[in-house]
Amino acid sequence: MIKIAQALILICLISSAGQVLADDAAATQGRNTLWVVVAAALVFFMQAGFALLESGMSRAKNAVNVMMKNYMDVCLGSLIFWLVGYGLMFGENFSGFFGSTMFAVSHAEPWDYTVLLFQTMFAATAVTICSGAMAERTKYDAYLIAACLITAFIYPVFGSWVWGGLYGGSGWLARLGFIDFAGSTVVHSVGAWCALAGIIVLGARTGRFDRQSGAPRPVPGHNLSLVALGGFILWLGWFGFNGGSTLEANEHVGLIVLNTQLAAAAGAVGALLFSRLTRKPVLLTATVNGSIAGLVGITAGCASMTPAFAAFTGLIAGVISVYGAGWMERRRLDDVVGAIPVHGFAGAWGTLAAGLFLDGNMFDLTQVAVQIIGIASAFFWAFPLSLIIFFLIDRTLGLRSTTQNEQLGLDFTEHDEVGYPEFHQHVTYHRES
Repeated sequence: MIKIAQALILICLISSAGQVLADDAAATQGRNTLWVVVAAALVFFMQAGFALLESGMSRAKNAVNVMMKNYMDVCLGSLIFWLVGYGLMFGENFSGFFGSTMFAVSHAEPWDYTVLLFQTMFAATAVTICSGAMAERTKYDAYLIAACLITAFIYPVFGSWVWGGLYGGSGWLARLGFIDFAGSTVVHSVGAWCALAGIIVLGARTGRFDRQSGAPRPVPGHNLSLVALGGFILWLGWFGFNGGSTLEANEHVGLIVLNTQLAAAAGAVGALLFSRLTRKPVLLTATVNGSIAGLVGITAGCASMTPAFAAFTGLIAGVISVYGAGWMERRRLDDVVGAIPVHGFAGAWGTLAAGLFLDGNMFDLTQVAVQIIGIASAFFWAFPLSLIIFFLIDRTLGLRSTTQNEQLGLDFTEHDEVGYPEFHQHVTYHRES
């Protein structure tokens, strides 16, 4: 009888322990889900930051158009990424090149929906980079078609090379050991290389460069207050962008967010110092772009660097953003908001820095070589394909607005409304006549 009683007690203890473990696992999963959903909301809020920054850097006659492109990026991008992009990026990936399951997810585990939500926000961020660079002279419908194709194919396929195989297999770059924790290359450089293709096909805005000498003419944005506010909102959203990429509410989030903060601050300082050293005006737009470049730069290595190297990475990224803007101008490449230097050049630097300053294995030449392969792969995948897409759209539907529409402003010609009606009497007169 005593042995039977002992056995019963043991069974009860095991059962109780199992229940405690199950309850603890459920609580942990609940905390992780809550953190990732909050982080997804922060990343979604970045769209407001992009909209304000891009609108503020554009002229008043195009403010509505820029906002509309950012708004529809999220709407169309969310649907298309759910239908196609998520499966290509995260589905079973035994080939190493693209996923083959999890399309139009409808019957899945609760955690799958959480990851899908978070990654949808990343997809929207990648494509909206094109919006600012191509502002003020792009047909609205043509842009949306290109945005859909980038979200459905270009972005998720490259993403599968780095982050793929969530449901089996892995991407070929991941197998090499490529480091890109939250997407300096996967999200930002890919978006920037697509934007570069877009502005090449589009050409510069009318009057942006002198026809004879090629000298640039300044085209100031209409509201620098919006630019500053947009920069702050992007900065805030980046805490979710990088911190949420843990996909866990764990002890590493603090370091990741601290590195993010230091890099952003150092990026603005880098832009300031470079402007002073080269005797250029210290512009608000350059300063805000410097901090965003710092954020882009640290996104790859925020989980694997010490704070000192995170700050250094951000500092150099800020310098790159200012130098890169001048480099683009000298080649008559008209990027309205400086998206390509900020997201493309700084993203490439940040990805390289993630290999150079890897905590515990710094300056490993093998790791640096892998990082260079990943950086080059992103360019040679995204740029040629997007160049073909924009070229075909231009030849069929037409990518660029007419000169007359550009002069009147895309708010009126594309949407039949204006952002500042009190200051656009000529547009009102044109409508009535």
